[in-house]
Amino acid sequence: MSRRLTPAQAAAALRQPPAPAPAAAPKAERRKPAPEGAGEVRIIGGQWKRTRLPVPQLPGLRPTPDRVRETLFNWLGQDLAGWRCLDAFAGTGALGLEAASRGAASVQLVEQDAGLVARLHQLCQRLQASTVQVRRGDGLAALQHCAPASLDLVLLDPPFDSALFQPALQAAARAVAPQGFVYLEAPLAWSGEALAALGLAPHRHLRAGMVHAHLLRPLQ
Repeated sequence: MSRRLTPAQAAAALRQPPAPAPAAAPKAERRKPAPEGAGEVRIIGGQWKRTRLPVPQLPGLRPTPDRVRETLFNWLGQDLAGWRCLDAFAGTGALGLEAASRGAASVQLVEQDAGLVARLHQLCQRLQASTVQVRRGDGLAALQHCAPASLDLVLLDPPFDSALFQPALQAAARAVAPQGFVYLEAPLAWSGEALAALGLAPHRHLRAGMVHAHLLRPLQ
């Protein structure tokens, strides 16, 4: 049976405030996507193992992948104590810092981009990398000014769309010691004949996707 309200009760009900609407569920926080091309690589071995190196979004910046660097330093050996090294197109510094992490006595990181040079300085300060020297300049000129046979390891990873490969290899062949190594990263495989004309010989080769990694020795 329905209950009938008196006129006084009906008027009182009309004066009641409306029930509050249920609170809306909080929206999930949306994360901003990382800029395309930004990321990081990490040092594979040595005293700074697992240290992460930021990779800024810059045209043409293409750090050597972790797997390729791991293979390279398996070829070279895990202990580079006493080695003199030059990373001529340093970029993020991944190659040169990998050598320093494994005990190299001196590592020169040469890079033209002012922003990358500033990042490298900050990173070396954080790591207290006393054996690493960061220089802003032309990697090819740095190689050409090295004393003959003065380096144990030359690291070459120039921009793939540049014409720097042949002159850089020629300068590296002059700068590397007789028992030293030259590492070259390139979009194509270099033949033994082409390398011999520049004073170098192939020692190891790896293809990883679009990258050809070469470990070279000076011709004896």
